[in-house]
Amino acid sequence: MHLFDIDIWQEILSTIRKNRLRTFLTGFSVAWGIFMLIILLGAGNGLQNGVENQFKSDATNSIWIYNGTTTKAYKGLQSGRNIEFNNSDYEFVRDNIPGIKEISARYYMWQNRLVSYKKEYGTYDLICVHPDYQVIENAIITSGRFLNNVDIHNYRKVAVIGRKVSTSLFKDGKDPLGQYINVNKVPFEVVGVFRDQSERDEERIYLPISTVQMIFNGGNRINNLSLTSDLNAKQSEELEATLRAKLAQRHQFDKDDPGALFVNNTIKQYQKFQNLFIGIRIFVAFIGMFTIIAGIVGVSNIMIIVVNERTKEIGIRKAIGATPASVIGLILLEAIVITAFAGYIGLVAGVGLLELLSKYLPQNDFFQNPEVDFSIAMISTLLLVVAGALAGFFPALKASRVKPVVALRDE
Repeated sequence: MHLFDIDIWQEILSTIRKNRLRTFLTGFSVAWGIFMLIILLGAGNGLQNGVENQFKSDATNSIWIYNGTTTKAYKGLQSGRNIEFNNSDYEFVRDNIPGIKEISARYYMWQNRLVSYKKEYGTYDLICVHPDYQVIENAIITSGRFLNNVDIHNYRKVAVIGRKVSTSLFKDGKDPLGQYINVNKVPFEVVGVFRDQSERDEERIYLPISTVQMIFNGGNRINNLSLTSDLNAKQSEELEATLRAKLAQRHQFDKDDPGALFVNNTIKQYQKFQNLFIGIRIFVAFIGMFTIIAGIVGVSNIMIIVVNERTKEIGIRKAIGATPASVIGLILLEAIVITAFAGYIGLVAGVGLLELLSKYLPQNDFFQNPEVDFSIAMISTLLLVVAGALAGFFPALKASRVKPVVALRDE
């Protein structure tokens, strides 16, 4: 039997036309299986993209420490005390706590946030930080530079502005680098422009923390600490416990007081989500496996019926000289054609639906770009085609062993 023999293809098409319902049911089970597999893969990726996007605005190995108000009495001190961080806390954690990679304090200018350039004005988030904050926040410098240690030590009046701030203040298209913006009537030289994964964060202006504390009467106060670490999730929990204990000792509060200190450990959170996605992938893999098994069973049952219906025809073929290989090839080819065509339909339908969802689905922070890896989709379809071929092989092998005399007596 030759694949390019037109008579073979005409016979297969004739058989399919004569058994349209049977062919449709076989093809539908295969197409539906591939369709559902593609949708599940796409939905899983959409969920993962959405959750990972939540972490993109900050480093996934960061830990954030916020001061609070005590809820427990401690060593004669009453509850309800406000815990206030200062520069010495930043220096202590930086110099004495092992496992820290980058660290920065943050000081916010909540009031007097008016910023101007010539006749353009705007109110933006003014965040005063150390140089390491660029890595912690994942700020991507598009021109110029970020803050450096010289800016901190020399109390320089410099600023790094977000992309949206640059667009808003410098509407004349002038390069903002080297220009002076007025922050609460104090001139700061723009030394860098950044973009961020979170568009909201592009409305920020970063200033040297030492400069702002000195000019705007910030004293040595800081609002919170942020740091990164290369520790794993379990080790990061130990680091978190160490930070709580050391800061509790410095500020005289119970280390187990839930209100005195708030710690946001993104290392631990990110690892939890990664474990969740591993579970989702395993679940989808099981669905894919059962899809293939269902395809094998469905095609195999249909091929058994086909062989039984065509027993007499097979006997006549063998009586006039057909070889067992040609009988196997004919039935096998029919199974492959049905499986491949149905699998392709399911693949196209699944990918098409994902494209529509991606285009028209309302913006959602936790579900974005439900896409599927095309190579995985093709491999899944090919596996199902191979499975369909195997499903058709054994009934075909049985048919090839039928003796012509027995087949011709079949009613």
